[in-house]
Amino acid sequence: MAAFWQQRGRRQESGGLGSVLDGLGSVFDVLLANARLVLGVSGAAVLAIATLAVKRLIDRATSPRDEGDPKAEQKSLEDSWQDLALIKTTPKPAKKQRREDLSEPLLSPAQPVVPDLRGPSAPLGAPQVQSSPLRCLTLQEKLLSHSSQLAVPEFQASLVPQLARSICSQLQNFLRSKFPELPFGRLSLSGALLDGLEVLAADHVHLMLPLVLDAGLWSLISGEDTVVRNPQYWMIKRIDLGYFPRGCSPWDRFMVGRYLSSSVLNETLHKLLVASINWPAIGGLLGCAIHPVVASRELKLEVKHDQVDLSITLLPVVEMEDKVLLAVPPEGLVENLWLESFYRAEVSRLRELDAADSGARQLCLRILNGVCKRQPRLHKLGGSPLSHLILHLSDTASDWAEESLADRFQQVLEELVASLEKGVLPSYFNPKINLFSGLSEEEIDEMGFVLYRAITEPEVLL
Repeated sequence: MAAFWQQRGRRQESGGLGSVLDGLGSVFDVLLANARLVLGVSGAAVLAIATLAVKRLIDRATSPRDEGDPKAEQKSLEDSWQDLALIKTTPKPAKKQRREDLSEPLLSPAQPVVPDLRGPSAPLGAPQVQSSPLRCLTLQEKLLSHSSQLAVPEFQASLVPQLARSICSQLQNFLRSKFPELPFGRLSLSGALLDGLEVLAADHVHLMLPLVLDAGLWSLISGEDTVVRNPQYWMIKRIDLGYFPRGCSPWDRFMVGRYLSSSVLNETLHKLLVASINWPAIGGLLGCAIHPVVASRELKLEVKHDQVDLSITLLPVVEMEDKVLLAVPPEGLVENLWLESFYRAEVSRLRELDAADSGARQLCLRILNGVCKRQPRLHKLGGSPLSHLILHLSDTASDWAEESLADRFQQVLEELVASLEKGVLPSYFNPKINLFSGLSEEEIDEMGFVLYRAITEPEVLL
């Protein structure tokens, strides 16, 4: 009876474990049936091997064995460890590639590396080429790279002068028909674009309108000798009215007192540009839209073309006694003053110096003009003040070769800060003229703050 209950207990124990194991076997069968769809070929193979090993362990655990046979027990343990080793040594499926691994070269595991019996392609002992790390650019390299980015687009460099000359020709014909008694000279273009100093975009140009004066009827008086006490301005005085009374000169109609008034001349030309010229017809002929700027004190035209937007400023100019005077009076009640322009002398002198020593003065000026054009707080510093400062430095610094561009650029910044601290930048052609006289204290402080930081870190300007 005891043997019966012992045998029954064994059947119940084995029957409970068997049911559980049968359930696991069914799960494995389902996994194997769907492994290829879910895990792919290599993943299914790994799972099949692992499942086979586990099922062997289960079969040995559930199969009857002789309790008195120690060899059978030892053999079962050895088979179990072999099955576990089989699982351990099974090659793992390739892991999913990460995005950063896509750039790395892949080696096919199915094709082992075979040494080339014909010999290496490169001589033994040759140094291997390694990718050099990114190096920091010097200020010299950054300036040269920046200068190449400042070039005006080619289509603008060719279109703008052509368009401006066409407008110049139309305006010249109108002035001759409207004022045949006034001896206007030939209109001409002027500006940084024509002199190779323009940067970024060709968006403005000047039209110079010469006034032909009789030197026997007019003379110049320096603004330093007038109430304004400013040597940058001049007055054009009518002389010998006793022998040549009013009306002998065609320009007498623009006089205020005994002086040729730049303000009266500008007002007359402004009315002419706004109300008398048929700009829509001229613009239609030239393939653009031309609009005079009504609210501006300057004689300005806005030109809109399909490929460019252009601003044209008309400047009446008088050339007397080696002076170039523009009808640009200062703001205020004084209306008879003419501004002396040194632009032509600046460009001529820079070209002369660069031609003598193959210097980079004009290149340095273009880079500085680009900096001022991109920095709103430095707009009023571009152009003439920079040209005069470079000319001053040319008298003290002799090395202006392109290889020394970084040193000269740094020196220009230091001199600018020093001049802004004093509030004085003398003109190269007339030391009595302070080129900073038209700047307010707030503007000087803002420019000084920007440039003071750039002395230790010039790259912030590029």
